[in-house]
Order: sequence, then C-alpha cells, then structure tokens
Amino acid sequence: MIIKIANLSLGRHVFDFTEKVEDIELNEPFFGEINTKVILNKLSDQLIAEVSSVVSAEFECDRCTCKFENQLTSSYQMIYLMRNDKTESDDINVTYINRETDKISLRNDVREFAILSIPMKKLCKEDCKGLCPRCGIDLNHDECKCQKEEINPVWLPLIENKDKLNNKKRNR
Repeated sequence: MIIKIANLSLGRHVFDFTEKVEDIELNEPFFGEINTKVILNKLSDQLIAEVSSVVSAEFECDRCTCKFENQLTSSYQMIYLMRNDKTESDDINVTYINRETDKISLRNDVREFAILSIPMKKLCKEDCKGLCPRCGIDLNHDECKCQKEEINPVWLPLIENKDKLNNKKRNR
C-alpha cells in the first residue's frame, strides 16, 4: 500500500489495493484479504487521503459463544503537509512529510484503523438471546427447562416502579 507521489499531477487520484492480511501484519481475528480504496487529492503543498477498507474477521459471540464471520469496514482521512523541517503533529490525522518525499505508505494506518474497527461487543446477531445462566443451553435454538425463581416480595415495589417508568418513556 505504497503510493508514489513524486510525479503525481495535481488533482484527484483513485487507488485500489488488495493485500493479504498477513502482509500488513494483521493477525487473528482477521483473515483473507483487505481491500482498500484511496482517494488522494494532491495540492501544491499537501495531500489529502480519504481511505476506506473492508476486511473479514471471525469472532466468538459474547452472548452465545458461537463462532461467526463479519465484514469490518474502516475509514479515515489523513492529511500530509509538505514541510522542509522536521515538525511533529499532535493531531493523529496530520502527518508532516519532507518536500523531497517520493512515496507514502498507508500500511500502518490501514492496519491500525482495521484493529480499531473491531466492535466492543461481538454479537452473532443483534437479537442474540445468549446462554441460560443456569443450565447453559443456547436460547437461540432451544427453550430452557429451568425453573423460574420466585421474586422476593421485598423487591416488588422497585420492579413496579421500574415498569411505570418504562411505560412513561414509551408513551412519550
């Protein structure tokens, strides 16, 4: 994922890259290839790169523990400012490059944004019912035969109050 910028004309350019995840040092849960599209706008003293990637990953559902595959997408914008001096930026989306730089590599940024695209909660489907906390049966496929606990009467006023609040929210 290297773009040669030395002889690139001013204006908008589109690049498509397909690489194996191992080639950009992406490990589990990623597999297969990562497809990256770059729209690069070259101006006289800066480059603006709009980058979007799609990669496949395999996860274990946080509720029912079944394995599932998911397509993850990531996108970001990077601005490369051309300077003759060594300047550092606190902004993660701004990189200073020397005017004599002849190519830019997107590999590290694409890898980092792919890792950031991993969801915090990994669900096989949005309405996954998970496992029964008592017997461990997958509630997506079977019904649990466990006996339901009786509610301690001490908690009934709190439960009723919660139900009233939920009804008010729904009626708004």
